[in-house]
Amino acid sequence: MFKYRSCLLFFLSMSLFNCAQPQISDEDLIGEWTGKLTETYDLKLDITIELKGEEAIFRLSRKKDLIVEKFKFDNKIKLDLDDDITFSGIVNKNKSTINGFIGLQRNLYPIKLSREGNHYTGELSFMMLHHLNPKNIRLSIEEVNDNGYTIYPMLGSFWVNDFKQEKNKISFKDYPTGFEFEGQIMPLEMVFDVGIAGNFIAEVILKKNEMERKQNLNTVDNEIKINDGWELSENRLDLPQMQTDIQRDSLVGVEGVLIARNGKILYEKYFAGFDVNTTHNTRSASKSISSAIIGIAIDNNIIESVDEKLYDFIPYDYQYTKDSLKAKITIKHLLTMSSGLDVNNKAYEGYYQNESDDPWLKTVLEAPMVHEPGTYTDYGSANPFLLGIYLHNRLDIPLEFYMHEKLFSPLGITNYVMNTDDTGIIPYFGGGLSLTPRDMLKFGQLYLNEGTWNGEQIISKSWIQESFKKHTKLQDFQDKDEYGYFWYHHTYMVDGKSIKSIEARGAGGQFIFVVPELEVVAVITAGNYRNGKTNQSLEIFRDYVLPALLK
Repeated sequence: MFKYRSCLLFFLSMSLFNCAQPQISDEDLIGEWTGKLTETYDLKLDITIELKGEEAIFRLSRKKDLIVEKFKFDNKIKLDLDDDITFSGIVNKNKSTINGFIGLQRNLYPIKLSREGNHYTGELSFMMLHHLNPKNIRLSIEEVNDNGYTIYPMLGSFWVNDFKQEKNKISFKDYPTGFEFEGQIMPLEMVFDVGIAGNFIAEVILKKNEMERKQNLNTVDNEIKINDGWELSENRLDLPQMQTDIQRDSLVGVEGVLIARNGKILYEKYFAGFDVNTTHNTRSASKSISSAIIGIAIDNNIIESVDEKLYDFIPYDYQYTKDSLKAKITIKHLLTMSSGLDVNNKAYEGYYQNESDDPWLKTVLEAPMVHEPGTYTDYGSANPFLLGIYLHNRLDIPLEFYMHEKLFSPLGITNYVMNTDDTGIIPYFGGGLSLTPRDMLKFGQLYLNEGTWNGEQIISKSWIQESFKKHTKLQDFQDKDEYGYFWYHHTYMVDGKSIKSIEARGAGGQFIFVVPELEVVAVITAGNYRNGKTNQSLEIFRDYVLPALLK
């Protein structure tokens, strides 16, 4: 019987947890378990707002009501529905639609509700999340130690919360969605009930893989024209050796490779069960998107210039952290990773997110300065994190709505997941935005086009040019790459020819390559989070993609 479980956060290093299983042998458990939802279920939620005069009723349902909340209807809606579930929405001028976000855990899912009579309705599907795709749900049990089994739930790059174990029964919450899993581990089969807010919504059955699974066996070649603004090139590119090396595991963890030239897609393939509709956690590659949002805010005169001081819009409660050096930190210093904050220790992302007991903002702002602002470039996610806080405090609408209205909507991007900081309110500018590879490619094309998409100027040309300038060098990086506003500069040597690329980069191998001299944008996504192969995407671009483009 599915019961409600309160959310006691139990973040686990490297997305794993240990559980002892004395009743089942090691041989029974170790290996990969795969499965899918039973046929009668899916992971979709229906959202309805019913108008009753000045009052309204919000319903979150899946074949039955899961959450029902009465509220006073207004043009701006903010509802706390459960410990980890929120809804926020803005009604458009003619009251025909509500653009909003469902908040689950610390993630925001965009949703559009359309009006029919006295009802606004919409649907939120989680099938775009790879680890919850019915074709790919899996559990990997890889090691045994004195304390039990090391388990990667669903997909190893995600966390679980509120893990509990008693003999062969386990329960946990899926980090991106807050879905609750309760089930039993048995030698040949695992059966999980899936719920939300204590209500059962689906069943998952996993079975032990008896044969060794090739990591990149499944290849999807997308030839279907999708109405997302992209055109397919008539001159398709072929990369047979790369595909062979992926399937043989000579190249590991590759999940998607896309290439566009002259504004048209000429190569698009997905691997390891990913497809054209699956969102991918971009990790730190989304720092470049954070830079774009700051540029748009400057274009809109919300921020006067990159020379504005950080502490001019830091909340009053944290002004006590300002000292003579911190008072000098500007927007430009943050955009170029040269704030001078101690980003390797007290302002290190792993510390303020996982080790400190204080709020993230308090931890970062109390961290000491180790350099004069603007004198030393030291990569650290605290810099974009502070930019998100800064912009949030300048806006008269929530930051996620501003991002959707000014960037995602004009680009036709609707299938994404935005993560927040520890408040659960402010989008986290340090990384982790989930996008489809096509939409990552679209963002790169926007920059190659100097801020335009489909004839619309979304970001000013001047901001694109300023962002792509070589403002500094990453002094703590081995290659000491030149760096713009959260954009890397890198030069490749291919057959004696020098090719310059401007790149957004994220852990695990998430890359957006912009190559102006070739009129090329490329995206490579991968799942190399724990194997030291993050930079394999650079090698793929150098050894396979660029040689093919130069022929």
